[in-house]
Amino acid sequence: MAQQENLMDGKQFCCSICLDILKVPVTIPCGHSYCMSCINAHWNNEDKKGIYTCPQCRQIFTSRPVLMKNTMLAYLVQDLKKTGLQAASADCCYAGAEDVACDVCTGRKLKALKSCLVCLVSYCEKHLQPHYDAAPFEKHKLVEPSEKLQDNICCRHDEVMKMFCRTDQQCICYLCPVDEHKGHDTVSAAAERTERQRELELSRETIQETLQDREKDVKVFQQEVEAVNGSADKAVEDSERIFTELIRLVEKRSSDVQRQIRSQQETEVSRVKELQERLEQEITELKRRDAELRQLICTEDHNQFLQNYLLLSPLSGSTHSSSMSIRPLRYFADVMSAVSKVRDQLLDILSETRTNVSLTATPTVVVPSQQEPKTRAEFLKYSQEITLDPNTANTRLLLTEGNRKATFMNKKQCYSWHPDRFTIWCQVLSREALTGRCYWEVEWRGRGVYVAVAYKSISRAGNSCECGFGLNDKSWTLDCDRYSYNFYHNNIKTPVSGPQCSRVGVYLDHGAGVLSFYSVSATMTLLHRVQTTFTQPLSAGLWLYYGDTAEFSSLK
Repeated sequence: MAQQENLMDGKQFCCSICLDILKVPVTIPCGHSYCMSCINAHWNNEDKKGIYTCPQCRQIFTSRPVLMKNTMLAYLVQDLKKTGLQAASADCCYAGAEDVACDVCTGRKLKALKSCLVCLVSYCEKHLQPHYDAAPFEKHKLVEPSEKLQDNICCRHDEVMKMFCRTDQQCICYLCPVDEHKGHDTVSAAAERTERQRELELSRETIQETLQDREKDVKVFQQEVEAVNGSADKAVEDSERIFTELIRLVEKRSSDVQRQIRSQQETEVSRVKELQERLEQEITELKRRDAELRQLICTEDHNQFLQNYLLLSPLSGSTHSSSMSIRPLRYFADVMSAVSKVRDQLLDILSETRTNVSLTATPTVVVPSQQEPKTRAEFLKYSQEITLDPNTANTRLLLTEGNRKATFMNKKQCYSWHPDRFTIWCQVLSREALTGRCYWEVEWRGRGVYVAVAYKSISRAGNSCECGFGLNDKSWTLDCDRYSYNFYHNNIKTPVSGPQCSRVGVYLDHGAGVLSFYSVSATMTLLHRVQTTFTQPLSAGLWLYYGDTAEFSSLK
């Protein structure tokens, strides 16, 4: 307590010009004391007018007083410095480079405690007091210190902007509706802020609801990951037990099945985790946007609020959980069913009296797969709705019909830049990641079209073979025109024969590694079949000729 009293006393030893502890204190005839250098500098400026005054009491001296060091005051100041009070005095909240300074202080300015939106002045604690004590200041609006007070002044009329023009979407003063904004829809800034704040509150409610939905979706996908892993582990264990019963006769087949199961497991987990990551990114963006809106809502300055509100960017489109279908885990059950069938067939063979049984007598199925459909009705059971991803479309392609139709245009489309976009090749990929058994059809018009499937990892930028469908090991494509068919993979061309038709059907059995292309008319004719191993989810794709159109048919 004694130390605090000393600190208060220490203010009495400050120079009222520099607001610092007295240096070489001198006392002028009126009794006030200053630093010798400060009062000399003050009188040097007044010397041009021929008068000398006291900065505090304004007493006038007819002649410039002779300054002598006040020895007693100098001793007191020296004692003050020894007790550390000089440091305490230095903490008098002076305004630094990053602080808002008091507009009333002279000399070295103190930090502003509040800014007045009526006076358009920032005040330190001392100069702010009249706003608390005097009745005329009761209606003045005090906010946190701001350096942007002058932004509230109308540049045309030099008046405070307390109104808002809804027609021009800007803050104005009360004189603006007379001339420049005559006849416009104008309201008070406070009223406009109230309405906009209500909109922000509704936006926050929407964000909160969406946030909760996305968090639930993340949990659902996490459960699917666990279910996929658990089902895969159980399938591996069961397949090991079954093949152990056949001892070494089917050890190689057992390892092949395990590898296929793990490949499918990796494919499914990769698909789900990709969706999960997208949702987590959306959650992060929603939280960031919520914090931004919360900070804007807390802004006390109406004009600043409205100006910042107009700068808000629109909320990007939300990823609806309805588009993120959870795939059934039938693949592993199908694996086990096929393996069990193989076991039963082998046991029947081994139970016979023949002694020349060899591996060649066992079923030749390496990867358990279901029989490929024969009729179009059977294919349609596996129909897959395909929509094109605008972020991958080359700028020469126009997407219509709910992004199911692509047309080659002479004029480039105004697509925003995206890293997934094909920059040179006139190609586009589907939004959907294709796994399991899928079937879709493409209807085309014009000279021809490339009907393709590709991994998402296919290159997009440039004109190298790494980007073109069928010209690399990440894509497979059927080139269809009016006169012929050709199949391409890894830049190898395979001529294909079959009836010419403007509708092409594509059947994919991802787990079995089967990809088939059909000519679809009154009947279905197989054009080309691929037997391979797919290591990643696939996407449907189109590569168009100049002026051509291709559309994914709606089969449901």
